[in-house]
Amino acid sequence: MRVRYSPLGQQFAEPDEIFEELRALVKSGDFTLGKAVDEFEAAFAETVGVKHAIGVGSGTDALKIPLKALGIGPGDEVITCANTFWATVGAIAEVGAKPVFVDCDDSFCLDPDRLERAITPRTKAIMPVHLTGEVADMRRIGAIAERHALPLVEDGCQSLMGEIDGAKVGSFGIACGFSMHPLKIINVWGDAGVVVTNDDEMDRLCRLLRNHGLRNRDEMEMFGYNSRLDSVQAVVGKWILRQIGWIVETRAKNAAYYDEGLKDIPGIRVPPRNPRSKNVYLLYMVFAERRDELVRHCLAAGVEAKVHYPVPLYRQPALAFLAHRPGDFPVTDRHAASVISFPVDQHLGRPEQDHLIATVRNFYRGAPS
Repeated sequence: MRVRYSPLGQQFAEPDEIFEELRALVKSGDFTLGKAVDEFEAAFAETVGVKHAIGVGSGTDALKIPLKALGIGPGDEVITCANTFWATVGAIAEVGAKPVFVDCDDSFCLDPDRLERAITPRTKAIMPVHLTGEVADMRRIGAIAERHALPLVEDGCQSLMGEIDGAKVGSFGIACGFSMHPLKIINVWGDAGVVVTNDDEMDRLCRLLRNHGLRNRDEMEMFGYNSRLDSVQAVVGKWILRQIGWIVETRAKNAAYYDEGLKDIPGIRVPPRNPRSKNVYLLYMVFAERRDELVRHCLAAGVEAKVHYPVPLYRQPALAFLAHRPGDFPVTDRHAASVISFPVDQHLGRPEQDHLIATVRNFYRGAPS
């Protein structure tokens, strides 16, 4: 049996409803920042429970543009998590600032116990990352940020609809960036992103920055970017957004089924589950002994397991200028050596999950796949 990783073939197997709206869009010629984008932004803001949603060209831009709006630039520092995806530090670097890393804990999110010691006079913002679908401890992180008068820009790219203490990702900081890359919770037919905020001035600045800094067709208020959400992607986004409740509920049920099936297998450790948070499980990751051997065993058995991420970000060549050494972030290093990711999407069936669990169990028993 094959347990594929990407569900896109199933998710868009019957796209007639999307094509019908796209045909109407083509006839209208309303391709740039038009009605479809307005409708998507309004629906997205209502879904997340925020005042404003601003569609942009990518998840990376959804992180970069709020930093730019805050006036962050060369000579400034932005604190983030050492085990994040490349786009987080890419956004920081694009505005000319320096990323400063803090190690994670076994939630895969920034460890609040290590945060305060990373703050310096050059720190201008904190960017907590809600990695894998889990949610960072925003109560503690927010208290530290408030004590030091630092804005929070959330990286919610992997945790749309995640919650902690009853509050959604996107409601804690001055702004939050979400990705709509094809493998995210709300996904489109290419790259796209959304900035959300409850701050009117942040909303105004982000709308200027995404569109060349144009106040109107003839007046440029500031230098900005060409980072508009395409109307075509807004149409796809609206279609997927209507399914968001079912998507996150099904992913959580699939993750719970894995937790139960894997928890007693020697060699596997299921991460601690925070009763305060609602994890949306963009990624389902567990800790595995002999991880690389297990990956090969799974692939041979038709299970498309992956590793997020085998080489920590702080040890990548692009970050060599930070002069970090292996061991500077020991929890991140341990995760890089031991985590394995399994398919967990809303289109996965129980027979596929049972095959995956049996494949993992057979590996540690020494049985053939």
